[in-house]
Amino acid sequence: MSIISNTVGYLDGETVLEGFFAYDDAIHGQRPVVLIHHAWGGRDDFVAEKAVKLAELGYLGFATDLYGKGVLGTSNEQNAGLMQPFMADRAKLQKRLLAALAAVKLLPWADNRRIAAIGFCFGGLCALDLARTGADIRGVVSFHGLLGSPANIPVPKIKARVLVLHGHDDPMVRPEQVLALQTELTLAGADWQVHSYGNTMHAFTNPVANNPDFGTVYQPVANRRSWQSMQNFLAETLAD
Repeated sequence: MSIISNTVGYLDGETVLEGFFAYDDAIHGQRPVVLIHHAWGGRDDFVAEKAVKLAELGYLGFATDLYGKGVLGTSNEQNAGLMQPFMADRAKLQKRLLAALAAVKLLPWADNRRIAAIGFCFGGLCALDLARTGADIRGVVSFHGLLGSPANIPVPKIKARVLVLHGHDDPMVRPEQVLALQTELTLAGADWQVHSYGNTMHAFTNPVANNPDFGTVYQPVANRRSWQSMQNFLAETLAD
C-alpha cells in the first residue's frame, strides 16, 4: 500500500476552490470515487483524514471545498456565517456540489461510473442535496447530517441509494425531521436506509466534540458502527 495525497484547484464560476484527494498508488487503473463533504467549519484535517482512510480501502477519496481555497472558520459564529448563505440559497449550494463532482471526474484515477458521496453535519446535508439534484452517482451517506429538504427541488428524483446515519438524541435534527426525510425519499423513489443510534447526539464521529450543552458529543461506539455501515454500503453500492 502506498497512499498518495495532494490538493487540486477547481472553479465554481469565479470562486477558486481546493479539493484534497488521496489514492493508493499500488492499485493500477481507475477506482471508485468517494466525495467527502465537510462540516460547517470548512475543508479541514478531519475530512482529509477521511479521504486517506477511504484511499486505504481502495477508493479515490476526494474532500470537497464548499467555501473557497483556504477559507476555514475558527468559531461557531464564523462557522455559522460561512454556512448560512448556502442554507439560505440551496440552488447555490447544489451548483457548488456539482462543481466538485465535475472536478473529480477529471482526475485520471477516477472511475466515473462508480461515484458515491458522504458528508458530516452540514456535509451530510450536502451529500443528500447532491442526490436530490438527480446527479448520476451510485450512493450517498450522511453522518449526523442536517436533513431539511430544499425548497427549490420540491419533488426530487433521486437516482442514488441513500444511507442516513443519525444520533437519536441529536438536538439539531428532531425525530419529526427524520420522518419527513423518510417520506421525501420514499416519494422520490429512492433506495434508502436510516440507522439511528441510541444515546447519541450530534457530531458523534468527531473526537474533539465535547459540548453537550450545544449538542455535539463524540460517541465512539456510534462512530465505529457508522463507519462500518458506510463500508458495507459502499462495498455494495460501488461494486462492478
